[in-house]
Amino acid sequence: MSVTRLFGTDGVRGRANEDLTPELALDLARAAGEDVDGSVVIGRDTRRSGSMLAAALHAGFNSMGLNTIDVGIVPAGAVSRIARDTGSCFGVVVSASHNPALDNGIKFFGEDGSKLSDDREGEIEERYWAKASRKQADGATVGIRSCMGDALERYVNCLVADSLHSLHGLNFVLDCAQGAAFKAAPEVFNRLGASVDAHNTCPDGMNINDGCGATHPEYLASVSDGRVGFAFDGDADRCVAIDEDGATVDGDAIMAILARHMKESGRLTPPLVVATVMSNLGFRKAMAELDIKVKETLVGDRYVLEEMRATGAMLGGEQSGHVILEDRTTGDGLRTALRIAEVLAESGRELRDLRTVMTRYPQVQQNILVSDRDDLGTADDVWRAVRAAEAQLGDEGRILVRASGTEPLVRVMVEAATENSANRTASEIAKAVQVSLG
Repeated sequence: MSVTRLFGTDGVRGRANEDLTPELALDLARAAGEDVDGSVVIGRDTRRSGSMLAAALHAGFNSMGLNTIDVGIVPAGAVSRIARDTGSCFGVVVSASHNPALDNGIKFFGEDGSKLSDDREGEIEERYWAKASRKQADGATVGIRSCMGDALERYVNCLVADSLHSLHGLNFVLDCAQGAAFKAAPEVFNRLGASVDAHNTCPDGMNINDGCGATHPEYLASVSDGRVGFAFDGDADRCVAIDEDGATVDGDAIMAILARHMKESGRLTPPLVVATVMSNLGFRKAMAELDIKVKETLVGDRYVLEEMRATGAMLGGEQSGHVILEDRTTGDGLRTALRIAEVLAESGRELRDLRTVMTRYPQVQQNILVSDRDDLGTADDVWRAVRAAEAQLGDEGRILVRASGTEPLVRVMVEAATENSANRTASEIAKAVQVSLG
């Protein structure tokens, strides 16, 4: 783990008990708790290392005089919601999302239920690295840990109460990724009247995301038997669907379906969707045809959220399946799945029909190892190659070249009308990057 940068695009992550140790979690909680008052909600996914790291977080916050509320194994959306509802200063999720069981992570939500800004994470990180002597609580000022035994029920009740339509008569297959959704997802769909066939609901601490979940929609397709399915990741903040033919419906397609439905029902006000630079050209074209504007952000759902709040947008998200709805807090895979299910119920249409709202352009990505990624901005030969390729693709393609935020890599992404064209163009630009910066 870097000694200069602790937080990444989605919290602090690393190999559990190697990079991400209990000592790190303890000191991180102390650094975070130094300038706040109130309680902290702490939840986790099903990883074996989760209870160890959560215990360290509880201890760190308690040592700074903050009471902590243990909500146990719940989806990230539940931690966000409960932190907001209880007026807590932080919600903290112990999870590495879609990563393997050996990894783990720590991500923070603020008192409004949304992820912390870069600036606020930077302040916590600065205090963490300073290792300054902190005034810690003693005696009656030491914080205590309490358990919220009905946290999952509270979350399910909120999802049911927020639902816009009954799901009676609909049949779904769910892939819970052996993760945090293993109880909540089947329960909420059943409560709304749907018939549910839930898979990967027997976590053992080491099988989370193992050949299943949102990053492996092929598993869901193999067991769907003509049904619509929803796959979640480890902490269930993202959702990917499959249609009746077993074809993957990713975050872009989900946003396109929701955007059209919301506009037709008068609920997309303003007519705007926020997406990242990685959203497919087909999504952009579909929104243009619907007269819906697309605002573009950097990769990361926190940047999507910031733009949604700035513009008043009711919908935003990422191709990976992080979708943020009108409450403008954070991605919640279960809420996303329910919204798609509601569109099916309200429209009476099949998902394989609804997904034709957009045609996905072939997308090719290449990562090029470079000596200094910061030199990309002044690499004139690279940008000449990009401009030439853009002129050749015209309106039927898109190119994105960016430096990795954490590795010595330049990432080249090309979308074009055909796979061959995308591959050829990506290789040409990758060669220019290698010659200039390799």
